[in-house]
Amino acid sequence: MLAFANAKINLGLNITEKRSDGFHNIETIFYPIQLSDSVEITDADETTVVVKGIHIPGNLTDNLCLKAYNLVKKEYNLPAQQITLLKNIPVGAGLGGGSADAACLIKLLNNKFELSLSESEMLKYARQLGADCAFFIQNKPVYAFGKGDEFEHVNLDLNPYYLVLVKPPVHSNTALAYSNVKPKKPLLSLKEIIHLSPTTWKNKVINDFEQSIFHQYPQIRQIKTSLYDAGATFALMSGSGSSVFAIFNQPVKLPQLELNSKVYYNI
Repeated sequence: MLAFANAKINLGLNITEKRSDGFHNIETIFYPIQLSDSVEITDADETTVVVKGIHIPGNLTDNLCLKAYNLVKKEYNLPAQQITLLKNIPVGAGLGGGSADAACLIKLLNNKFELSLSESEMLKYARQLGADCAFFIQNKPVYAFGKGDEFEHVNLDLNPYYLVLVKPPVHSNTALAYSNVKPKKPLLSLKEIIHLSPTTWKNKVINDFEQSIFHQYPQIRQIKTSLYDAGATFALMSGSGSSVFAIFNQPVKLPQLELNSKVYYNI
């Protein structure tokens, strides 16, 4: 059984406070985009993960899809599965690719083995895998708060615009990104700003990770500047980086950025 796991972008990201459990409280807008991985499960003699396409660094035994399978298997008598990922979503890009794959796997297991899991039950599994993993169960634009796994629906549609994503050849480390940010509560919540026109978002919708990440990787700052120079209505780094997305009023081509980065059009 095969399904597609789409990525997300963060329309703003404020790190509001350090929690007593060592995590951070944030506020952000998760917005689904069309860039996707494919996730397939097939019956096998033993459960393994096979990755094709973009390389995933690290040990495959730590793969979130395998962890998702094991969480569900604790409560259901699942047969062994080969989990095959065709990776198209860049790794270390702030797009939630690993979380998207894991959420997709939970839904695949539910469908293939007719587990009759409710949405709340699937959310329970997803929240154990990562703050943004739960978002991909519902996969609709949300205002996310707490650790990033508490949601409120937002009425937001960017389909009238043309979205572009630029991924430079650098990998941003999320843990390191958090260590370089001083939490602070914003003067105005994203929940209020996001209902304004995207033409007003510049300098209002911000990403608290940008300052430290731009210092570490000046090329990411330059990408954002180049997108505005090309006529973007709004541009921002997604998540903890390293990708930058931009909202344009009409289709564009960015050959200069294509020289050193991967550019995804009409996402």
